[in-house]
Amino acid sequence: MDLGIAGKWALVGGASKGLGLGCAQALAREGVNVVMVARGQEALDAAAAALRAELNGKAEVIPVAVDITTPEGRAAVFAQRADFEIVVTNAGGPPPGAFRDWDRDAWIKAIDANMLTPIELIKATIDGMLARGFGRIVNITSSAVKAPIDILGLSNGARSGLTGFVAGLARNPEIAAKGVTINNLLPGKFDTDRLKGTMAGAAQKTGKSIDDIRAAQQAQIPAGRFGTPDEFGAICAFLCSQQAGYLTGQNILPDGGAYPGTY
Repeated sequence: MDLGIAGKWALVGGASKGLGLGCAQALAREGVNVVMVARGQEALDAAAAALRAELNGKAEVIPVAVDITTPEGRAAVFAQRADFEIVVTNAGGPPPGAFRDWDRDAWIKAIDANMLTPIELIKATIDGMLARGFGRIVNITSSAVKAPIDILGLSNGARSGLTGFVAGLARNPEIAAKGVTINNLLPGKFDTDRLKGTMAGAAQKTGKSIDDIRAAQQAQIPAGRFGTPDEFGAICAFLCSQQAGYLTGQNILPDGGAYPGTY
């Protein structure tokens, strides 16, 4: 299927590895020019170089190593390019813990990274999308928005705040009727470095092997496996396509069937 987005420009956060990289790769393979943003210069440059080599000139790939959750980082990104037809917001989640241990600074940091930064990116790009009559905004949040995880309260709160904001904004007729969609992707367990890190922590805490932890977690997923960044990226690319123009304000939950609810 031709997604009809070749030649457009995309901004993708957290794009040096994992789900962000999966999204950047899927879009670039469709001929979308991609500005890849991440904090780690070395990993980002390596990912961008590998993608350029694969594309062989099919699309432009521009890496920008900054912290996009800061005003300075966002300014550096928009100094490279101001206009985007596609924006994929993505930032690492806050650490797990117990709610009694989180002070105001911890909450502000979580909200700033996982709620306010996506909103700032939307504010900075949506008027250009509206003027051009096409825009796709995809926020990578978490399955915890649908099924909260007790030790991830900071993430539950910040990402749920973003979800509520998007629910109203996406349905604004001044936006929805002008070819601009805003949707959220709520990943379950995908085979990424972050998941491997949490499994290593669980193994250390319980004394079980990482293989045992992995097997136990996979057994809880009806699909019997973890997702891959490539298939996550494919879902993201479809949400950014011409064909997805009638899909907005939605929370898409790729989790292998792990969420047990009907709605």
